Amino acid sequence: MPDDLPLESKITRYIFEYAARDWASISSTDVVIVGAGPAGMTAARYLAEKGLRVVVFERRLSFGGGIGGGGMLLHKLLVHRSAEQILKDFKINYTPVEGDEELFVVDTAEFMAKLAAGAIEAGAKVVLGVHVDDVIIRTNPLRVTGVAVQWSAVIMAGLHVDPLFVYSKAVIDATGHDAEILSIVSRKVPGFNIVVPGEMSAYAEEGERLVVEKTGRVVPGLYVAGMAVGAYHQTPRMGPIFSSMLLSGKKVAEIVAKDLESV
Repeated sequence: MPDDLPLESKITRYIFEYAARDWASISSTDVVIVGAGPAGMTAARYLAEKGLRVVVFERRLSFGGGIGGGGMLLHKLLVHRSAEQILKDFKINYTPVEGDEELFVVDTAEFMAKLAAGAIEAGAKVVLGVHVDDVIIRTNPLRVTGVAVQWSAVIMAGLHVDPLFVYSKAVIDATGHDAEILSIVSRKVPGFNIVVPGEMSAYAEEGERLVVEKTGRVVPGLYVAGMAVGAYHQTPRMGPIFSSMLLSGKKVAEIVAKDLESV
């Protein structure tokens, strides 16, 4: 019986047992979000609140994407007033900039922690240390129906180990500047005719506007949010102002939820 096992055996047994339960549950889900940065975590919360089953895969062992570095490792970042309601939804404290009615200052550590807590408390599952290696497709019609996943440590070690699969109704690329999922699809699924030219140089105001404007569905089953939008649509970068990341995450959640109503 388990009560008779030494503690060391219990540690191994229970971790494997309960992790396996999670993986069995997420092997087929509603939405896979790739990237636990600001756009991905925002999307995860709003989708989970709508009752959808959501899993976020992050290749690093931490969440937050580019938040932690702030601006040149300074522990503050900016958010435009247009995203104020999202800050309130996540209970993130912010300070209005003196003499500037449009901008707020936010602490980077709080920003990361509360975005993650908000997504998890809404019901999203976040799994760290997992690299999305490929997508699942179906033909007639051509569409994306999930992802292939591998431990990040296996990728870093250069080992040849086959991935496992997670089936989903929608996949959101929220991987940031490299648009990793769109880049994979552009190489491996020529029928989609996806090209990822990369982002433009800095023009913060335009970058903020265009990222939100162009957030949405790329091909059936595959969506883009956050700075991955910039890489795909070649919009300007904007540096450590994160309003568009929040607004993009919320917008893609609304688009995906609406699309899945008819699935």
